[in-house]
Amino acid sequence: MSTEHEQQRKLTVSARDLDEVGAQLARWLATKVDGDAPPRITSVDRPTAGGMSSTTVLFDAEWSENGQHKGGSFVARLAPDDRSFPIFESYDLVTQYQVMAQVAAHTAVPLPPLGWLEPDDGALGTPFHVMRRVDGRIPADNPPYVFLDWLFEASPQQRAELARKTVELIAAVHVLPDPAAKLPMLDGDGPALRRHVDWYRRWYEWAMADDGFPVPIIERGFAWLERHWPAEPGPDVLSWGDSRPGNVIYDGFTPVAALDWEMAALGPRELDVAWIIFLHRFFQDIATRFGQPGLPDFMRREDVVRWYQDASGHTLRDLDFYLVYAALRQAIVMARVKRRMIHFGEDTVPKHPDDYVMHRAALEALLDGTYNWD
Repeated sequence: MSTEHEQQRKLTVSARDLDEVGAQLARWLATKVDGDAPPRITSVDRPTAGGMSSTTVLFDAEWSENGQHKGGSFVARLAPDDRSFPIFESYDLVTQYQVMAQVAAHTAVPLPPLGWLEPDDGALGTPFHVMRRVDGRIPADNPPYVFLDWLFEASPQQRAELARKTVELIAAVHVLPDPAAKLPMLDGDGPALRRHVDWYRRWYEWAMADDGFPVPIIERGFAWLERHWPAEPGPDVLSWGDSRPGNVIYDGFTPVAALDWEMAALGPRELDVAWIIFLHRFFQDIATRFGQPGLPDFMRREDVVRWYQDASGHTLRDLDFYLVYAALRQAIVMARVKRRMIHFGEDTVPKHPDDYVMHRAALEALLDGTYNWD
């Protein structure tokens, strides 16, 4: 195979010809199913919306086994190519797949039915895994659902139903028994919360500081965490990691599939609860900044805490610490996203390094203890 062709195969799917991807998927699928004839890929597409941490391909396939028609609609999640200026330093699809498999086997959390894991990069130029596609709808991220969307247009009662059921979904994730034994790749030396924060510190250094782009407010945030460290964090559960409505497929206002497990880890349950509270406030603060009403009644802190405690029977502790940590984690995400946009000529270098963080004002207020949750 020529070097030029090898490089073409390793490009992210967003830069590929979808017909080529379909042909590659057909050849790969023929090695996975016991078909009477080679399977056919009848359509290949990319979602109109999605995150930047991975590549998603939607495809339909059909084949026959012993004369019986087989097939369906599938989703392939691919690791991003290094040249795409990825958000994360590494992308462990094997661990993601194993996390989803354990959650599916031992909890009531709805997930897309898992298909195949392909850890080798021979088929598509990068590892990937395949799931069955789940019908439904997902609240929009870009532009966020606080501006427009089916969730924005829903009644307050419908939004409250969706919010409560999503919080109950988080509680269901935390039910996974003995997560360290079932997912030893997530375990390690020392307390889980310390490992979690240390991982984010290393990610920040890779994403920004080591390249000569230190962000003072992020450094200040890590120092704040050390001064306010919980006396007794835990007990540890499986943390979904990116627990928010934008990673859930809904049938009406009921969750039918939890998505995106790339940030899964072991840690206190407050990690996920704080994340869903803050991520909505992140969007709501954007709406407020643009003079729009947003959804101030959605995912309110006191409501989320009550719903979670009712569903789990667990009393949440040290939530202020975890909310600051959620804002800090999102600060690293947004700083890396801005660097990526600058890299591709879609943004300009800010005058002050703290402006790599879109929600700089909110993070400053949280660190100062002046953020208004009402």
